[in-house]
Amino acid sequence: MRWFVRGCAWLCETQGAAACGERREPWCGLSSGCPRCAACLCFVAQSKAQSDLRAVGARIGRGFSWTLISSCKRPVGRIFQPTHSIQLTRSSLLLPYRCTSEFSLRVQSSFWKMHEEIQKMKEIILIYLDRSGGLEKFVHDCKKYNDSKQSYAVYRFVISINPSDVAELDATLGNYILHRPMKAAGIFQSVCFIAIKTLSLIEQLQTEAQISILLKPTHLPPLPSYVLSLSAFPFNYTSKRFYMSEGIVIAMGTVTKYTQGARFLCTGETCPFSEGFRYIRVHLPGATESATVRNDFVCSLCSSPLQEDMKFRVLGDKQIVEMIDAKVLHALKGYSDRKSHFRIQTFTVFLRDELANRMTIGNHYKIIGIPACVQNGPQATAFIEVSSVELCKPNGPSFIGENFKYLLSLTSSSCWRFTATLANIFASQVVPPGTYNTLKLAILLSLVQTCEIENADYLDLLIVTSDTLIIDRLLNYSLCLLPRGIRHPSSSDIFPAVSKDKHGTGSASIQACSALLAQGGICYIGDFSSYKKDKLELLQSVLESRTTTLFIPGKKYGEEADQQVTISIQTNFWSYVDVGSSPKKQTARDSFLIGQMDLSLIPPNLLDVFGLLIYSEFPSCQLSFPVVHHVLQKAINPEAMLYRVSQQFRTQDYEEFISFAKNLHVQLSSEAENLIQGYYLASRRVRRDSLRGSKLSASALKILISLSKAHTKLSLRKKVLEEDALIAILLFESSLTLKYGKSALCIEPNALFPFDLSDENSLQQRDIYLLQCHHQLLQFIGAYSPGTYVSTNEE
Repeated sequence: MRWFVRGCAWLCETQGAAACGERREPWCGLSSGCPRCAACLCFVAQSKAQSDLRAVGARIGRGFSWTLISSCKRPVGRIFQPTHSIQLTRSSLLLPYRCTSEFSLRVQSSFWKMHEEIQKMKEIILIYLDRSGGLEKFVHDCKKYNDSKQSYAVYRFVISINPSDVAELDATLGNYILHRPMKAAGIFQSVCFIAIKTLSLIEQLQTEAQISILLKPTHLPPLPSYVLSLSAFPFNYTSKRFYMSEGIVIAMGTVTKYTQGARFLCTGETCPFSEGFRYIRVHLPGATESATVRNDFVCSLCSSPLQEDMKFRVLGDKQIVEMIDAKVLHALKGYSDRKSHFRIQTFTVFLRDELANRMTIGNHYKIIGIPACVQNGPQATAFIEVSSVELCKPNGPSFIGENFKYLLSLTSSSCWRFTATLANIFASQVVPPGTYNTLKLAILLSLVQTCEIENADYLDLLIVTSDTLIIDRLLNYSLCLLPRGIRHPSSSDIFPAVSKDKHGTGSASIQACSALLAQGGICYIGDFSSYKKDKLELLQSVLESRTTTLFIPGKKYGEEADQQVTISIQTNFWSYVDVGSSPKKQTARDSFLIGQMDLSLIPPNLLDVFGLLIYSEFPSCQLSFPVVHHVLQKAINPEAMLYRVSQQFRTQDYEEFISFAKNLHVQLSSEAENLIQGYYLASRRVRRDSLRGSKLSASALKILISLSKAHTKLSLRKKVLEEDALIAILLFESSLTLKYGKSALCIEPNALFPFDLSDENSLQQRDIYLLQCHHQLLQFIGAYSPGTYVSTNEE
């Protein structure tokens, strides 16, 4: 019986032939009906890269050159004698040359159709790798293995795949990659093995089973069938194909080891499989450690037990991550007008090897991977084996609403009018326009000063009030204007904590809390009085350094040594102090300066690290009539629009406005910088005592710059002016007055809004008043910081 092989002449070594040592040289032939391309044959001899590619293509099954691939439609059919023998296993595609029965003819016909399809895909793979640069990277990776002169059980290669480009070359191969990635990886494995043997890339490589291919698609088609929702039910984890999903990292374990691959040998002394690399176990997506390495494997030739050769075990890094759908952020906000209901569930993600430590806890990621399910006793655990990770960065709108544009044009005559009018009408769904203007301006400044960049400018708010109900409603409403606005429940931890991994590994797992879920946004921690001393001390440490450090004891979590993990906290914090709840009998301070409040409920060190201290205008027993009327009307009809500005400036309009404003990149002008520095130096000289020295902390200058930039963003400008610095200084001086009393600058308690902004005339009066404050500030700087250069405007 003769053997017929489509392609080059390979040495066939079936299982039976291997046992007796018989070797057969099969007859090889291809149809020579395809016309030759003279240009291709000329180019073959001119370039080694082209000749190498032609040799690999010949070993795959057809002879062609690179020029032929790129320009000719029909490949050249030729007969090639191989320079390397490729051992074919039982699953190799070989059939007898002659078949007599009708059933055999049908089987042979279907076989050759499938075989031709696979051969075509192999050729397309070679073409794609060459065009995309993957072949060059593959050769470079092979060189690293070959230079090490060390024999491995598994040679691992990561191949980046663009499904769109592959589908344009061959739709069948594209379909294999998207829907049958395991099968596609096997075809890539065959092509890579032929390339290695043909070009002698790795001398130590013996069998095709030693090659492990990991396909990493760059993207998936933007269709619903390729999106795996972490909150949808039922969850499809049995298809073993690529899906795309998004979520927020809420827990992350430490990096541990897993078995990438292992070599097994037959224990039978006379068995030919007792040596060499016949039995290689490689980790596949969805497989557990016991599926790769265990002690009950048997030889397929002699049925003897297999034993692992431990010195050839290949280990890799593994990290377990818990993710949750981004919709959870809506559930963690204190107030929302969204009426939708949804299901929220965490999901386990496995990061392996080069993907370990690619995620940061609290961030939003888009992942591509293969879902799988592991049966652990009676309980089944679904997870995703990730192949690629991409950080999701929200793109803010490139425009603002027409009503805001019109308001900006009306107030363009002054640098102060737009922000004043904005603060006056802000949150009209919660409080009447014209009330709590200073607090609303501070809230708007803190909202636009949020970003996910390390070492950014932060603006924390601490509000002193005796009317917690109104203040709480106002802060809850403002949280919803940001994608990452989190109201912290007092029963849980503000900052990350360490616990034992729930998947049975015994390793440590870091749990994200409110501060990390509010990454790049606002964390509203509520009333100070609800927290114990240790929590407040931790909050103070975080506000000072913008980091938190976790200690992981090695003995407790199965590690050899203790670990310390430092996590960045990129969040603004809001809180309030209820002065009405303080005991009547308090220890009196030695002295109170003019304007100073009794803030004995707040630890002094914690009071200094907050950027702004704001006092609400109305005590609970003296609420103005508009506030009382508003509260009663909302209690009767919560959906009512009580003011015209509520219809003109909706909540969605504010969301778009803040998203646009906070993404503006602003620069500090020299005039604004000189004004801030002059005020800072003068205040340090004025506000000091004989015991502690200056009362201004080192962070005061940074807070002033942050306030100035925030006012510039809120004004929709890109350069910080003296007018912005003046607003920042007045806000900061008001905060210092609440802490330490009035200074030589001696500003009014309500310096930013001395008049009710009812018409244009009141805005004009406010501009005149702020110009007077500016002149007063220049005199203050000249008196107490004479060496500072500050520009003056005689006009």
